Amino acid sequence: MTERDAGAPGLARLAGLLADETRAACLLALLDGRAWTAGELARHAGVAASTLSEHLGKLVAGGLLAEERQGRHRYVRMADDRVAQLVEDLAAQVAPEAAARRPRTLRASSAGSAMARGRTCYDHLAGRLGIAVTDALTGRGLLRQDTGFALTDAGLGWFDTAGISLRPTGRRPLARACLDWTERRPHLAGVAGAALCRHALDTGWCVRIGSERAVKVTPSGERALSELLGINAVALR
Repeated sequence: MTERDAGAPGLARLAGLLADETRAACLLALLDGRAWTAGELARHAGVAASTLSEHLGKLVAGGLLAEERQGRHRYVRMADDRVAQLVEDLAAQVAPEAAARRPRTLRASSAGSAMARGRTCYDHLAGRLGIAVTDALTGRGLLRQDTGFALTDAGLGWFDTAGISLRPTGRRPLARACLDWTERRPHLAGVAGAALCRHALDTGWCVRIGSERAVKVTPSGERALSELLGINAVALR
């Protein structure tokens, strides 16, 4: 095998891990940034616990998931933000086809609307909520998008004034663009996106709804985002 082809076996193994609908369903569920039990994922994917356990073993061995055990329970989560970025980027490529199919039930339609309105994308905000926040940061000169996402000096000051701590970890960028699969535009990810999402959930600006990744802006969140970023409450509903 030539030097140019040295990465081919690893790429093929990675593609094989993703090329299974049950494993894909697990990875998409784990984009909510939380740890799930094997039983929860089995119910979500609609497969037997024994079948799901085999799939999780492959994902953990392949480095896509990390595993923790507490008593009888086995928890799994995304291995790191790079894996989450990979899954979200791939999901964005197939989302238009999925969106073209009409939901079969009222419950599915409601869940889809909630996800489009606002959701977590691993550890940052997405959907119309994520885009509204990103646009507001950009419009106020706090975030630049001309040569890739980057916080300005004013933006760094804004996070500090808002009481949102930015703690860079490893090689993760401070700000990164993440393609939003429902809005087809980039929203804020990276350290800043994660810190903002964490702050929104910790302070009660947003609350999780349903069993997936959907989040809803609370009245206190509407007031805070209006005062801090000038976002109209109508854009958050």
